[in-house]
Amino acid sequence: MASIPVYRWHLAPDGLATRRQLRAVGLRPGGQDVAAQLERPRRRRGPLVAYLYRIDAAKPVRPMTPARRAALERANAARRTCPECRRDAGYVIPPSLGMCTPCAYPEEQRAA
Repeated sequence: MASIPVYRWHLAPDGLATRRQLRAVGLRPGGQDVAAQLERPRRRRGPLVAYLYRIDAAKPVRPMTPARRAALERANAARRTCPECRRDAGYVIPPSLGMCTPCAYPEEQRAA
């Protein structure tokens, strides 16, 4: 099993980038394996780890098609729809509540 090179924070060589850095320039890893690992030390916990990919092997981001945009809009609408009252809450329903705020706390809504 081959291990990947590990670099300290700010010491990675040119030609490598994280997923976010690739995305910022319109690229994606495109199925390539992780080329290296970046570690940022922390005081009381283990280091933060970021995986690095080769920029020359990255592929362009797939364009947003009308079908993908419609599917994304439907998915976001489903996250905003309350399962109790079936209304659009106007915000993403928190998973901890599982419903909109008026349905989760009806006594507070009546008092107001």
